[in-house]
Amino acid sequence: MIVFLKLGLTSFGGPVAHLGYFREEFVSRRNCLSEHDYADLVALCQFLPGPASSQVGMGIGISQAGIRGALAAWVGFTLPSAIALILFAYGVTAFHDITAQNGWLHGLKVVAVAVVAQAIWGMAKTLCPDRLRGTATILAAVLMLAWPTAWGQIVVILLGGLFGICCLKADTLPEQTTLHIPVGRHTAVLNLALFGVLLVGVPVLAKLSPNHTLALIDKFYRTGALVFGGGHVVLPLLQAASVNPGWVSNDLFLAGYGAAQAVPGPLFTFAAYLGAVMQPEPRGWLGGIICLIAVFLPSFLLLLGILPFWEQLRKMNKVRTALMGVNAAVVGLLLAVFYTTVWTNGILSASDFILGLVAFGLLTFWKIPPWVVVVVTVLGRTVLTAG
Repeated sequence: MIVFLKLGLTSFGGPVAHLGYFREEFVSRRNCLSEHDYADLVALCQFLPGPASSQVGMGIGISQAGIRGALAAWVGFTLPSAIALILFAYGVTAFHDITAQNGWLHGLKVVAVAVVAQAIWGMAKTLCPDRLRGTATILAAVLMLAWPTAWGQIVVILLGGLFGICCLKADTLPEQTTLHIPVGRHTAVLNLALFGVLLVGVPVLAKLSPNHTLALIDKFYRTGALVFGGGHVVLPLLQAASVNPGWVSNDLFLAGYGAAQAVPGPLFTFAAYLGAVMQPEPRGWLGGIICLIAVFLPSFLLLLGILPFWEQLRKMNKVRTALMGVNAAVVGLLLAVFYTTVWTNGILSASDFILGLVAFGLLTFWKIPPWVVVVVTVLGRTVLTAG
């Protein structure tokens, strides 16, 4: 939990950057997972609804310590940003004035460029070592840039799997031995059943009862269960869940969105802010906790339900060749997202590019801890803005 708490305090830059932080910490530094096992876990989480980076963190936790590991990973990675956003909900006006001074905020965007670039660089060297997979990666990036939707992402991953089955050979695959899932199949089936029961049953209960807490759980659980793509894709659904019923004003929603960009950790913790500022009771800390648990619960149940079967499936030759293609496609997806959401928001001038290069060098060649690079880059960008 301590490792994930550290990541929760330092992982700026959104879902793609989080994958870079996870890879550096658990693949490069600690050797908890192999590169291929980590890529397989990322590929699976791209298929599932919910916050992909948080799911990867939960999956790492499950592989290390089962259900307790998943809970520890989620609490550690989520707690810092959730607390920060609930506190912001209590003092939204004063904190909004601070966020307007955005030199240090832009520094976080610049360091995200370096983190994501390092992740793509490392994954590409391992997962796209030949012409075929390199070409698949480029085509995946092109298609994702031309069709930048959640459905486009799913299609790209499916095409990557088809490419792997048709064009790649299983005998080139290394042994995969580092991803162990200490969760039984009976437990997995129970989690999948609970996921479905809550998805169908909570809306019925919310219709039958005027209880606002049930309505709250219904809205945020369905958001977490039905959003594909994670990250910023969840914002329209959260807006529909909170602003459309009149629970949160649009101004408060936008103020919270701005604050969510300034804190580390998963963007889905924005739900905690919305629960804290809502007009009907429960609100404040209780409302924030309810919304936070409701939006993450589907991911938790799905991972516990699927990973035990996933471990067996991915050992089959056709599944493994499909995964080779999917992994190459995932690198292409990361490359496309790197351009559309990280590079275009982070690199706005020559000084930004210089800072990004320095940060990339510190991470990649000097192996400086990411949190140190975050501090150095933010301070550098703040000085340049003040000057």
